[in-house]
Amino acid sequence: MMDPTTDNAGPAGNPGDARASLEALRAEIAKAVVGQDAAVTGLVVALLCRGHVLLEGVPGVAKTLLVRALAASLRLETKRVQFTPDLMPSDVTGSLVYDARTAEFSFQPGPVFTNLLLADEINRTPPKTQSSLLEAMEERQVTVDGTPRPLPDPFLVAATQNPVEYEGTYPLPEAQLDRFLLKLTIPLPSRQNEIDVLTRHASGFNPRDLHAAGVRPVASAADLESARAAVAKTTVSPEITAYVVDICRTTRESPSLSLGVSPRGATALLATARAWAWLTGRDYVTPDDVKALALPTLRHRVQLRPEAEMEGVTADSVINAILANVPVPR
Repeated sequence: MMDPTTDNAGPAGNPGDARASLEALRAEIAKAVVGQDAAVTGLVVALLCRGHVLLEGVPGVAKTLLVRALAASLRLETKRVQFTPDLMPSDVTGSLVYDARTAEFSFQPGPVFTNLLLADEINRTPPKTQSSLLEAMEERQVTVDGTPRPLPDPFLVAATQNPVEYEGTYPLPEAQLDRFLLKLTIPLPSRQNEIDVLTRHASGFNPRDLHAAGVRPVASAADLESARAAVAKTTVSPEITAYVVDICRTTRESPSLSLGVSPRGATALLATARAWAWLTGRDYVTPDDVKALALPTLRHRVQLRPEAEMEGVTADSVINAILANVPVPR
């Protein structure tokens, strides 16, 4: 993924002003997290698309810190759930509690009733508890005892997970993965970035105190609404729509894949490309916008055949090969 360029902010309330607030959001996150520009961009794109993000990486690469820095940079309510093997679905969604004084049951909302939910190490809890987020992520509501209860708007799940090969992890089922707009892989830092991290810590940086690091809220729900309205006006030509469809249909025909991208995945790719185009200061989508978001939007929506995995093929390599072969519209 590329990094959006800075655009001049216009008068208060216009799209330029909304874009400037999101640029400021990126700058605040950078006060706590060194590098990881692609992941920061992905989180901003997800906010614009009303989507959810899955961050995957080995322990110690600042996955949780990245989401905490995003939360500290937003004027939104945030909550955190540490997923463990003994976590129950009701610990996430809430439950009915008997009140002896009134002799009635009352609903006690769980941590999912917030604007930004940090689902930390989501693949360390069994599928039964993972599935407690399915309705919340797709329909923005939670049903308890037959009564649907709407979640706040905006609502974003930012989940972290360790690679599935690690001990004590439960692979996320396909239906759960498909609920995530983006899957962002958090790599180990470069040598220079790692030097910068250690330099910060030697200077007194405390990752548990982001306020002391100077991270402050710079964007509100109103800023997000203004930005989303601007993204919705970004032009998508019929050629771009056909290009997205061709990419996704080709995944279904790949001999390396047992599961290709669904129509929901195609819709997600169009949405993320549209948000990316707006972030870079344009009011129209280009093929390069589609290519820039193809990997994080599609890599978790395909499934490799066992024989392809044994040969070292990855989802990213298959998608990159498809992008190189599908004709690009002019």
